[in-house]
Amino acid sequence: MVDASYDYIVVGAGSAGCALVERLTRDGKMRVLLLEAGGSDRRFWIKVPIGYGVNFTNPRLNWSYHAEPDAALDGRSMYWPRGKVIGGSSSINAMAYMRGLPHDFDDWENAGAKDWSWVSVLPAYQRMERHLERGPDGKRQERGDGLLSISDLSDQMNPFSARFLAAAQDCGWASCQDLSAVTEEAVGYYRSTVRNGLRCSAADAFLAPACRRDTLRVVTNAVVEKVTFDGKRAMGLRYRVGDQSFDVAAGREVILCAGAVNSPKLLQLSGVASARMLRGLGIAVHHDLPEVGQGLQDHLAISHLFRATAPTLNNTLGRFLPRMLAGLRYVATRRGPLAVPVNQVGGYVRSRPEYARPDMQIYCNPLSYQSGADGKPVPDHAPGYLLSAQLCRPDSRGEIMIRSSDPRDAPLIRANSLATEHDRDGARRAIEVIDRLAATPTLSTRTSRRLVPDPAITDRDDLMDDFRARASTVFHPTSTCRMGRTAKDSVLDGRLRVHGVTGLRVVDSSAFPAVTSGNTNAPTMMLAIRAAEMILEDAATKDNERVMCHAT
Repeated sequence: MVDASYDYIVVGAGSAGCALVERLTRDGKMRVLLLEAGGSDRRFWIKVPIGYGVNFTNPRLNWSYHAEPDAALDGRSMYWPRGKVIGGSSSINAMAYMRGLPHDFDDWENAGAKDWSWVSVLPAYQRMERHLERGPDGKRQERGDGLLSISDLSDQMNPFSARFLAAAQDCGWASCQDLSAVTEEAVGYYRSTVRNGLRCSAADAFLAPACRRDTLRVVTNAVVEKVTFDGKRAMGLRYRVGDQSFDVAAGREVILCAGAVNSPKLLQLSGVASARMLRGLGIAVHHDLPEVGQGLQDHLAISHLFRATAPTLNNTLGRFLPRMLAGLRYVATRRGPLAVPVNQVGGYVRSRPEYARPDMQIYCNPLSYQSGADGKPVPDHAPGYLLSAQLCRPDSRGEIMIRSSDPRDAPLIRANSLATEHDRDGARRAIEVIDRLAATPTLSTRTSRRLVPDPAITDRDDLMDDFRARASTVFHPTSTCRMGRTAKDSVLDGRLRVHGVTGLRVVDSSAFPAVTSGNTNAPTMMLAIRAAEMILEDAATKDNERVMCHAT
């Protein structure tokens, strides 16, 4: 069946797609079709901030991918949740808002992503942010007039979390008020994409106002099968809803915002990838672009759990009656333990004092838990806490590759963890950072024992064995369609256009030349804001050229 024609077709209503269509439709001139493989985000446990743990394994909201067995991690096949719902992964993530560090973006520009330096991206962050915070008088105030709400929830965090800040000071790490905007080493309370006690996903922030415009059409449960071409120009795409297939045309461009796993998958299904790989799978080659799916990066973290001698969030969430009372409080006021995401304290730190830049991100949560039979975290009954650390800028690179020409097949995800000595040494330093923090007087005097790993494990090599046995992705995949200089080293140019074809861009975390130092949701939305402005600039330039041609 042939669908109507649009100026732009956007694939994926996640962090990038929602931000992108809001900007594209703002002036009411561009007709935009937004396709999302998942369904509605109107679910209680999506909106409740503590619901992260509930949605973590929900197949109705999640692609529920698994990576290939990873040799460096004892051959484990890691679980890779990715959002399959309106809002994408911003509807199921832990809501921590971190821009990244200035050198992350300067390195992007040095890698060939022109106009993506820190000086270039900072205004885009500022345009999209609305900070909900406490003023000097303790009253709530707003700062910024962007659409994305970022809340300071420190007044609702568990009292034990203050010990993490004190322990960080014991380590000599600076503290800060606004961790979301930090540009150097600092520890503080995480700010979260939460508004009035509810998750503020990209859909809540950007898609909701865009949906009030007649020029936007959103189709849910729409699985895109391939981009369609006329020679080297992307003309539209084919998608299906249930058993019915549709062909739709794009008057200007097709824009993939399907994420670091599904955007390269869709390019490969569409014949834009390594010609050798495509021919091996019986897929017609539209453009030989070998870097599609290559360059995968992710953050890999290790967590240690401890039994506390003072009350923590376990005393509320791990016990029936306090949990019910917290639930009633949340329903009545939208405040309290259920209104605060799981990540409470953390930041960027240097694992060695001689390092010029932070090399680790830490997470300190006043909660210890075990994994239930369904994979969901189950809080302990007794008080406990968690310390976690990850290398900010790993340099191992993996890949995403389709298994077949069938769009229904999950792609191969090869993380290739700890493939470099830089990353292996980073894993050792992550363990040392946790040990250093746990040994501070502030924490050690409120700790009875380490729960995981076993307290008997103290040898450096044995702790590395534990890292290989338990370390996990932090769900920050990037760089599989990265920006760069040419088709030899990348997939996209600095304006997010696919090398060698026209009418086709990729706008999501797959476009990152390298993973940023922290959580990737904020830079993904920022990238989409800047991309939309570039796309509209390019459209205006083409329209002016057409007018000039007609005039002459």
